[in-house]
Amino acid sequence: MHIQEGNRNEVEKSVQWSALHTHYQSERKVEALLSAKGFETFLPTYESIRRWKDRTKKISEALFPGYLFIADVSEHRLQVVTTPGVCAIVCVAGTPASIPGHEIEAIRKCVSDPAKVAPHPFLRGGDSVQVHSGPLAGVAGTLVRMKDSFRLVVSVEILGRAAAVEIDANCVRRSNWGRLSNTGQVSGTGSAA
Repeated sequence: MHIQEGNRNEVEKSVQWSALHTHYQSERKVEALLSAKGFETFLPTYESIRRWKDRTKKISEALFPGYLFIADVSEHRLQVVTTPGVCAIVCVAGTPASIPGHEIEAIRKCVSDPAKVAPHPFLRGGDSVQVHSGPLAGVAGTLVRMKDSFRLVVSVEILGRAAAVEIDANCVRRSNWGRLSNTGQVSGTGSAA
């Protein structure tokens, strides 16, 4: 079934995303098994270069090792948790944790070029920015400097995980929220609207 771009946003909003914790390096196997059962899954990946003494190889790895996203799992929990390779559904108070659609869409945009995205330590503070131009327009995250380039860090709050994608700093604007201080107060020139 082909969904036009305008209708895709409506479909995406009605989908309830959750996360699964998988056994070590079982993300692809779990994704294949759940897809065969008819579930909609999303496994974000990135490309990395592995070097050994005798060779170098480009490989595709899970962006969030040990995790996989799944849509509308609530009514089919038993079918999901009995799938080989699944450790658990990420839950809050016994209910599958809901991952906001904007976080899933931000990750989708970031992994559209897997050569430029990489895992990044989860950040709680820093300058919040929003991309105003380019292919990542509309994505919000945290801007960090790495050597001579900038990266946009996009977080999945419920997992305590993040991904970083290389970005031109001229394509971002500081968000209105500024930077959180140690006391929890918002500082900076931004204003909360």
